[in-house]
Amino acid sequence: MKVALVTGGTKGIGLAIARRLAVEGMRVIAASRAPEPVEGIEAVGLDVTDAAAVRGLFGGLERLDVLVNNAGLAGAIAWDAPDDALWGATLAVNLTGTWMCCQAALRLLPEGAGRIVNIASTLGLRGVADQPAYCAAKHGVIGLTRSLALAVAARGITVNAVCPGWVATDMARQRWAELGMDAQAAAAGIPRGQVNTPEEVAEAVAFLVGPAAAGITGHALPVDGGGLVVA
Repeated sequence: MKVALVTGGTKGIGLAIARRLAVEGMRVIAASRAPEPVEGIEAVGLDVTDAAAVRGLFGGLERLDVLVNNAGLAGAIAWDAPDDALWGATLAVNLTGTWMCCQAALRLLPEGAGRIVNIASTLGLRGVADQPAYCAAKHGVIGLTRSLALAVAARGITVNAVCPGWVATDMARQRWAELGMDAQAAAAGIPRGQVNTPEEVAEAVAFLVGPAAAGITGHALPVDGGGLVVA
């Protein structure tokens, strides 16, 4: 049985990914800071910014076929009153945490079949004025994805990024509140006319870790209903 590890895997997009991979018959380990019980999935505690904790979790695995780096943190930072703590935390969770989990996974991933998917964002492909840390981190995740894809290509391991736009999650709702909008307003700015669901993001991940995507590596796949086309 294949083994998949999903960080941030007990809520939102991460939970949808974990459930989707379980449907594929994988043993799924959902790691998060505050794990919640999920039927059919192994929920474990992990702070991706804690190097010792990352090494401990991966060191205890005998097998790993799929790594999905989904743990994330976002927040607005005013340029004229920078919040250094939020800047550091955002980079630590989104970028450094992804880096450390990728490093730890490399000794376990099988030759010719290992898969890494990093959850980035459409804000890793463009910018918004009040999210400098999140934009920087997600741009970094895409750069990291491309670098690692080249480093492990000869081993037959693929590394790709998925870049969601608006997705109906608690994180998005918090952002909508900051912007004084709601899901209907968000959908109005998307060519498709609706906000993506976590399950739609999970389908993209399932494709990238499956056999049909064996020839795809180093790419950043938007799942945004066409938002980047008109950005």
